Amino acid sequence: MIPTVLLVGVAAVTFLAVEIGPLYLNDRFRDLREPTDPERAALDALRGTAVLDVDRVAVIETVGATSIDVAVRGPPGRRVLFVTDSVLDDLDEDVAVGLLAAEGGRVGTYYGEFRAVAVAAVVGVLAAIIATVVPFEAGFAALIVVGVASFWVGRRVQYAADERAADAVGADRVADAFERVATVRGIDPETGGWSTWFEVQPPLGDRIVALRRRGDEE
Repeated sequence: MIPTVLLVGVAAVTFLAVEIGPLYLNDRFRDLREPTDPERAALDALRGTAVLDVDRVAVIETVGATSIDVAVRGPPGRRVLFVTDSVLDDLDEDVAVGLLAAEGGRVGTYYGEFRAVAVAAVVGVLAAIIATVVPFEAGFAALIVVGVASFWVGRRVQYAADERAADAVGADRVADAFERVATVRGIDPETGGWSTWFEVQPPLGDRIVALRRRGDEE
């Protein structure tokens, strides 16, 4: 009984760390401020177009136009949109809308919650193996099954999130936003190779290709 309770506790703590940890770290360790009234009005309008609903907005103070970050952190009911000041000052409206729509898609498909569940499941199986609650062979097989399933489903959820963003503002608009940010950061969007199959989120280049394909069909 005690090992079972301990394993459940490990999985629960892992879930909370993945789900709430990024929100805590952003709130605690980044230079944040409330948006000004004009910024809030502009963001509200952009979020309306992008279909992104959050509970709070925080502006990250940065230096340089390459500091582009648009991310929603936190569980349902405590979702916070973190956006760098360069997004408000330097990006075109279409790019900002595309990035906000991408986050709206992830919120709408509960991508963050799925990721937290997947990590908690993997850690839980590992803990069961280490605690010898299950035989090593059975535990290792379960770990492979859970891991592969998490990678596969996670990619499907991310692509569904991008589809949701495309429904809101258009596939080409989202793809253009991804490419614009990659250009500003000086990176080339990576496409999938064998190593990327061990990542829950598909490579940005593959997501752009899928969006372009949909854009051609629209």
